[in-house]
Amino acid sequence: MALEDAKHEIDAAFTRKGLRGLAFENAFAGATSFLRRTYTKDLTGVDLAITGVPFDQAVTHRAGTRFGPRAIREASTLQPYDPPYGWPTNPLEEMAVVDYGDLAFDYAKTADFPETLTAHIRKILTAGPGTITLGGDHYITFPILKAYAEKFGPLGVIHFDAHSDLWPDDDLTRIDHGTMMYKAVKQGYVDPKRSVQIGIRTTTEDYLGVSVIDAREVHEKGVAHAAALAKDIAGDGATYVTFDIDALDPAFAPGTGTPVWGGIASWQAAAMLRDLAGINMVGGDVVEVSPPYDTTGATAIAGAHVTCELICLYHWAKTRR
Repeated sequence: MALEDAKHEIDAAFTRKGLRGLAFENAFAGATSFLRRTYTKDLTGVDLAITGVPFDQAVTHRAGTRFGPRAIREASTLQPYDPPYGWPTNPLEEMAVVDYGDLAFDYAKTADFPETLTAHIRKILTAGPGTITLGGDHYITFPILKAYAEKFGPLGVIHFDAHSDLWPDDDLTRIDHGTMMYKAVKQGYVDPKRSVQIGIRTTTEDYLGVSVIDAREVHEKGVAHAAALAKDIAGDGATYVTFDIDALDPAFAPGTGTPVWGGIASWQAAAMLRDLAGINMVGGDVVEVSPPYDTTGATAIAGAHVTCELICLYHWAKTRR
Protein backbone atom coordinates (compact mmCIF):
# COMPACT_ATOMS: atom_id res chain seq x y z
CA MET A 1 0.00 0.00 0.00
CA ALA A 2 1.45 3.36 -1.05
CA LEU A 3 1.78 6.19 1.45
CA GLU A 4 -0.74 8.36 -0.39
CA ASP A 5 -3.32 5.57 -0.14
CA ALA A 6 -3.02 5.46 3.65
CA LYS A 7 -5.31 8.49 4.00
CA HIS A 8 -8.11 6.63 2.27
CA GLU A 9 -7.65 3.12 3.61
CA ILE A 10 -8.02 1.60 7.06
CA ASP A 11 -7.43 -1.93 8.30
CA ALA A 12 -5.27 -2.95 5.37
CA ALA A 13 -5.32 -6.47 6.79
CA PHE A 14 -8.79 -6.63 5.24
CA THR A 15 -8.81 -3.95 2.52
CA ARG A 16 -5.40 -4.30 0.82
CA LYS A 17 -5.88 -4.94 -2.89
CA GLY A 18 -2.69 -6.99 -3.27
CA LEU A 19 -0.53 -9.18 -1.04
CA ARG A 20 2.67 -7.14 -1.29
CA GLY A 21 3.88 -3.76 -0.11
CA LEU A 22 4.63 -1.86 3.06
CA ALA A 23 1.84 -0.53 5.30
CA PHE A 24 1.36 2.97 6.69
CA GLU A 25 -1.49 2.76 9.17
CA ASN A 26 -1.24 4.21 12.66
CA ALA A 27 0.62 1.76 14.89
CA PHE A 28 -1.92 2.35 17.65
CA ALA A 29 -5.05 1.54 15.61
CA GLY A 30 -6.43 -0.97 13.15
CA ALA A 31 -6.36 -4.73 12.84
CA THR A 32 -3.26 -6.31 14.34
CA SER A 33 -2.30 -8.81 11.70
CA PHE A 34 1.43 -9.51 11.66
CA LEU A 35 3.10 -6.52 9.95
CA ARG A 36 -0.37 -5.48 8.74
CA ARG A 37 -0.34 -8.39 6.30
CA THR A 38 -3.63 -9.46 4.74
CA TYR A 39 -5.66 -11.86 6.88
CA THR A 40 -6.65 -14.69 4.55
CA LYS A 41 -7.11 -18.43 4.23
CA ASP A 42 -6.65 -18.20 0.46
CA LEU A 43 -3.09 -19.30 -0.26
CA THR A 44 -3.21 -18.68 -4.00
CA GLY A 45 -0.01 -16.93 -5.02
CA VAL A 46 1.26 -16.80 -1.43
CA ASP A 47 4.96 -17.30 -0.71
CA LEU A 48 4.91 -17.30 3.09
CA ALA A 49 2.13 -17.71 5.66
CA ILE A 50 2.43 -16.38 9.20
CA THR A 51 0.28 -18.42 11.57
CA GLY A 52 -0.28 -18.41 15.32
CA VAL A 53 -0.50 -21.36 17.69
CA PRO A 54 -1.79 -20.14 21.09
CA PHE A 55 -0.97 -23.32 22.98
CA ASP A 56 0.72 -23.42 26.41
CA GLN A 57 -0.39 -26.71 27.95
CA ALA A 58 3.06 -28.34 27.73
CA VAL A 59 4.95 -26.00 30.05
CA THR A 60 6.99 -27.11 33.04
CA HIS A 61 6.68 -23.83 34.93
CA ARG A 62 4.68 -20.70 34.05
CA ALA A 63 1.84 -20.74 31.54
CA GLY A 64 0.87 -17.67 29.50
CA THR A 65 2.33 -18.24 26.05
CA ARG A 66 -1.17 -18.78 24.69
CA PHE A 67 -1.22 -14.98 24.59
CA GLY A 68 2.07 -14.86 22.65
CA PRO A 69 0.74 -14.79 19.07
CA ARG A 70 -1.61 -11.89 19.83
CA ALA A 71 1.12 -9.91 21.61
CA ILE A 72 3.70 -10.49 18.86
CA ARG A 73 1.22 -9.35 16.23
CA GLU A 74 0.43 -6.21 18.20
CA ALA A 75 4.13 -5.45 18.69
CA SER A 76 4.74 -5.92 14.95
CA THR A 77 2.56 -2.91 14.12
CA LEU A 78 5.60 -0.77 14.96
CA GLN A 79 7.57 -2.25 12.07
CA PRO A 80 5.76 -2.37 8.68
CA TYR A 81 6.65 1.15 7.50
CA ASP A 82 10.21 0.61 6.27
CA PRO A 83 12.32 -2.06 4.61
CA PRO A 84 14.13 -4.24 7.16
CA TYR A 85 17.33 -2.62 8.36
CA GLY A 86 20.57 -4.25 7.28
CA TRP A 87 19.10 -6.39 4.48
CA PRO A 88 19.70 -5.66 0.78
CA THR A 89 16.18 -6.77 -0.15
CA ASN A 90 12.65 -5.98 1.03
CA PRO A 91 10.62 -9.17 1.44
CA LEU A 92 7.32 -7.32 1.98
CA GLU A 93 7.65 -5.74 -1.46
CA GLU A 94 9.14 -8.75 -3.23
CA MET A 95 7.26 -11.64 -1.65
CA ALA A 96 3.57 -12.34 -0.96
CA VAL A 97 3.32 -12.70 2.84
CA VAL A 98 -0.04 -13.22 4.55
CA ASP A 99 -1.34 -13.69 8.05
CA TYR A 100 -3.14 -17.04 8.02
CA GLY A 101 -4.58 -16.50 11.49
CA ASP A 102 -4.39 -18.88 14.42
CA LEU A 103 -4.72 -22.65 14.64
CA ALA A 104 -8.19 -23.69 15.79
CA PHE A 105 -8.09 -26.47 18.37
CA ASP A 106 -10.10 -27.75 21.30
CA TYR A 107 -8.18 -26.74 24.42
CA ALA A 108 -9.97 -29.49 26.39
CA LYS A 109 -8.71 -32.25 24.08
CA THR A 110 -4.99 -31.87 24.58
CA ALA A 111 -4.26 -35.36 23.24
CA ASP A 112 -5.67 -34.32 19.86
CA PHE A 113 -3.53 -31.22 19.64
CA PRO A 114 -0.35 -32.61 18.01
CA GLU A 115 -2.08 -34.06 14.95
CA THR A 116 -4.34 -31.01 14.69
CA LEU A 117 -1.25 -28.79 14.42
CA THR A 118 0.56 -31.13 12.03
CA ALA A 119 -2.50 -31.14 9.75
CA HIS A 120 -2.65 -27.32 9.90
CA ILE A 121 0.96 -26.93 8.77
CA ARG A 122 0.66 -29.78 6.27
CA LYS A 123 -2.26 -28.00 4.61
CA ILE A 124 -0.25 -24.81 4.16
CA LEU A 125 2.85 -26.62 2.88
CA THR A 126 0.79 -28.65 0.41
CA ALA A 127 -0.60 -25.40 -1.01
CA GLY A 128 2.94 -24.17 -1.63
CA PRO A 129 3.92 -21.49 0.91
CA GLY A 130 6.33 -21.89 3.77
CA THR A 131 5.34 -21.04 7.33
CA ILE A 132 6.61 -18.98 10.21
CA THR A 133 4.68 -19.81 13.35
CA LEU A 134 4.07 -17.61 16.37
CA GLY A 135 3.86 -19.61 19.61
CA GLY A 136 2.82 -20.81 22.01
CA ASP A 137 5.19 -22.96 24.05
CA HIS A 138 8.07 -24.84 22.44
CA TYR A 139 6.27 -28.16 22.20
CA ILE A 140 4.55 -26.81 19.08
CA THR A 141 7.78 -27.22 17.11
CA PHE A 142 7.52 -31.02 17.30
CA PRO A 143 4.22 -31.38 15.37
CA ILE A 144 5.39 -28.67 12.96
CA LEU A 145 8.63 -30.53 12.24
CA LYS A 146 6.60 -33.64 11.49
CA ALA A 147 4.77 -31.84 8.69
CA TYR A 148 8.02 -30.37 7.36
CA ALA A 149 9.82 -33.71 7.44
CA GLU A 150 6.99 -35.25 5.42
CA LYS A 151 7.74 -32.77 2.67
CA PHE A 152 11.50 -32.25 2.90
CA GLY A 153 12.83 -35.31 4.71
CA PRO A 154 15.01 -35.00 7.83
CA LEU A 155 15.75 -31.34 8.46
CA GLY A 156 18.70 -29.40 9.68
CA VAL A 157 17.57 -27.29 12.63
CA ILE A 158 19.10 -24.07 13.94
CA HIS A 159 17.71 -23.83 17.45
CA PHE A 160 18.09 -20.72 19.63
CA ASP A 161 17.32 -21.52 23.27
CA ALA A 162 18.46 -21.54 26.88
CA HIS A 163 17.44 -25.20 27.05
CA SER A 164 18.28 -28.07 24.72
CA ASP A 165 14.78 -29.64 24.92
CA LEU A 166 16.62 -32.94 24.53
CA TRP A 167 15.70 -34.52 27.85
CA PRO A 168 14.83 -38.20 27.37
CA ASP A 169 11.15 -38.93 26.76
CA ASP A 170 10.13 -41.93 24.67
CA ASP A 171 6.43 -41.63 25.39
CA LEU A 172 4.90 -39.95 22.35
CA THR A 173 1.66 -39.38 24.23
CA ARG A 174 3.45 -36.99 26.62
CA ILE A 175 3.18 -33.36 25.58
CA ASP A 176 6.17 -31.55 27.07
CA HIS A 177 8.01 -28.48 25.80
CA GLY A 178 11.27 -29.74 27.33
CA THR A 179 11.46 -32.92 25.26
CA MET A 180 10.27 -31.85 21.82
CA MET A 181 13.73 -31.88 20.22
CA TYR A 182 14.53 -35.30 21.71
CA LYS A 183 11.38 -36.69 20.11
CA ALA A 184 12.02 -34.91 16.81
CA VAL A 185 15.49 -36.47 16.57
CA LYS A 186 14.28 -39.92 17.65
CA GLN A 187 11.38 -39.80 15.16
CA GLY A 188 13.74 -38.91 12.31
CA TYR A 189 12.28 -35.46 11.66
CA VAL A 190 15.63 -33.85 12.47
CA ASP A 191 19.09 -34.72 11.18
CA PRO A 192 21.30 -34.15 14.24
CA LYS A 193 24.44 -33.90 12.11
CA ARG A 194 22.97 -30.81 10.42
CA SER A 195 21.54 -29.27 13.58
CA VAL A 196 22.92 -26.80 16.09
CA GLN A 197 21.69 -25.18 19.29
CA ILE A 198 22.72 -21.60 20.13
CA GLY A 199 22.55 -19.91 23.52
CA ILE A 200 22.30 -23.05 25.67
CA ARG A 201 22.97 -22.55 29.40
CA THR A 202 21.36 -25.52 31.12
CA THR A 203 22.73 -29.04 31.55
CA THR A 204 21.91 -31.92 29.20
CA GLU A 205 23.66 -35.27 29.48
CA ASP A 206 23.24 -36.40 25.86
CA TYR A 207 22.79 -34.03 22.91
CA LEU A 208 22.09 -36.94 20.52
CA GLY A 209 24.67 -35.67 18.05
CA VAL A 210 23.29 -32.12 17.85
CA SER A 211 26.03 -29.47 17.95
CA VAL A 212 25.97 -26.85 20.71
CA ILE A 213 27.18 -23.25 20.78
CA ASP A 214 26.41 -22.29 24.36
CA ALA A 215 25.83 -18.74 25.55
CA ARG A 216 29.35 -18.40 26.92
CA GLU A 217 30.85 -19.35 23.56
CA VAL A 218 28.72 -16.71 21.86
CA HIS A 219 29.89 -14.11 24.39
CA GLU A 220 33.57 -15.05 24.25
CA LYS A 221 34.05 -15.94 20.57
CA GLY A 222 31.52 -13.56 19.09
CA VAL A 223 28.41 -13.58 16.96
CA ALA A 224 30.26 -13.90 13.66
CA HIS A 225 31.90 -17.10 14.91
CA ALA A 226 28.57 -18.54 16.05
CA ALA A 227 26.72 -17.72 12.83
CA ALA A 228 29.50 -19.01 10.59
CA LEU A 229 29.68 -22.28 12.54
CA ALA A 230 25.90 -22.69 12.43
CA LYS A 231 25.84 -22.12 8.66
CA ASP A 232 28.60 -24.65 8.17
CA ILE A 233 26.73 -27.25 10.26
CA ALA A 234 23.40 -26.67 8.49
CA GLY A 235 24.97 -26.84 5.05
CA ASP A 236 22.86 -26.53 1.91
CA GLY A 237 20.01 -28.83 2.90
CA ALA A 238 16.51 -27.84 4.00
CA THR A 239 16.81 -26.03 7.32
CA TYR A 240 14.25 -25.01 9.93
CA VAL A 241 14.93 -22.18 12.39
CA THR A 242 13.26 -22.27 15.81
CA PHE A 243 13.78 -19.37 18.19
CA ASP A 244 12.79 -19.76 21.83
CA ILE A 245 12.66 -16.23 23.21
CA ASP A 246 14.37 -17.41 26.41
CA ALA A 247 17.56 -17.67 24.36
CA LEU A 248 17.69 -13.97 25.20
CA ASP A 249 18.82 -13.00 28.67
CA PRO A 250 15.89 -12.13 30.99
CA ALA A 251 17.11 -8.52 30.93
CA PHE A 252 15.95 -8.40 27.31
CA ALA A 253 13.05 -10.87 27.46
CA PRO A 254 11.56 -11.23 30.94
CA GLY A 255 8.19 -12.37 29.60
CA THR A 256 8.83 -16.08 29.28
CA GLY A 257 8.00 -19.15 31.30
CA THR A 258 11.45 -20.48 32.20
CA PRO A 259 13.96 -17.57 32.19
CA VAL A 260 17.67 -18.35 32.69
CA TRP A 261 20.36 -15.75 33.36
CA GLY A 262 23.50 -15.39 31.26
CA GLY A 263 21.70 -15.38 27.91
CA ILE A 264 22.42 -13.65 24.65
CA ALA A 265 21.63 -9.96 24.19
CA SER A 266 19.12 -8.70 21.65
CA TRP A 267 21.88 -7.19 19.51
CA GLN A 268 23.66 -10.53 19.43
CA ALA A 269 20.48 -12.28 18.28
CA ALA A 270 19.94 -9.67 15.55
CA ALA A 271 23.51 -9.99 14.30
CA MET A 272 23.48 -13.79 14.26
CA LEU A 273 20.15 -13.98 12.46
CA ARG A 274 21.35 -11.59 9.76
CA ASP A 275 24.65 -13.45 9.44
CA LEU A 276 22.72 -16.68 8.80
CA ALA A 277 21.70 -15.32 5.38
CA GLY A 278 22.40 -18.03 2.84
CA ILE A 279 21.00 -21.00 4.72
CA ASN A 280 18.30 -22.94 2.89
CA MET A 281 15.57 -21.94 5.33
CA VAL A 282 12.23 -23.60 4.57
CA GLY A 283 10.34 -22.53 7.71
CA GLY A 284 10.62 -21.35 11.27
CA ASP A 285 8.95 -20.31 14.48
CA VAL A 286 9.20 -17.95 17.44
CA VAL A 287 8.00 -19.43 20.73
CA GLU A 288 7.68 -18.96 24.49
CA VAL A 289 6.67 -15.28 24.50
CA SER A 290 4.55 -15.02 27.66
CA PRO A 291 3.06 -11.51 27.94
CA PRO A 292 1.72 -11.86 31.52
CA TYR A 293 5.30 -11.79 32.83
CA ASP A 294 6.35 -8.61 31.01
CA THR A 295 4.48 -5.40 31.74
CA THR A 296 6.72 -3.44 29.34
CA GLY A 297 5.95 -5.46 26.22
CA ALA A 298 9.68 -5.78 25.47
CA THR A 299 9.53 -9.55 25.07
CA ALA A 300 6.78 -9.39 22.45
CA ILE A 301 8.70 -6.63 20.66
CA ALA A 302 11.74 -8.90 20.58
CA GLY A 303 9.57 -11.73 19.26
CA ALA A 304 8.24 -9.50 16.49
CA HIS A 305 11.75 -8.46 15.49
CA VAL A 306 12.94 -12.08 15.43
CA THR A 307 9.97 -12.98 13.24
CA CYS A 308 10.87 -10.21 10.80
CA GLU A 309 14.42 -11.54 10.59
CA LEU A 310 13.07 -15.02 9.88
CA ILE A 311 10.97 -13.58 7.06
CA CYS A 312 14.14 -12.04 5.62
CA LEU A 313 16.04 -15.32 5.94
CA TYR A 314 13.21 -17.17 4.21
CA HIS A 315 13.09 -14.62 1.41
CA TRP A 316 16.87 -14.74 0.98
CA ALA A 317 16.70 -18.52 0.67
CA LYS A 318 13.71 -18.44 -1.67
CA THR A 319 15.46 -16.12 -4.14
CA ARG A 320 18.30 -18.65 -4.38
CA ARG A 321 16.34 -21.89 -4.61
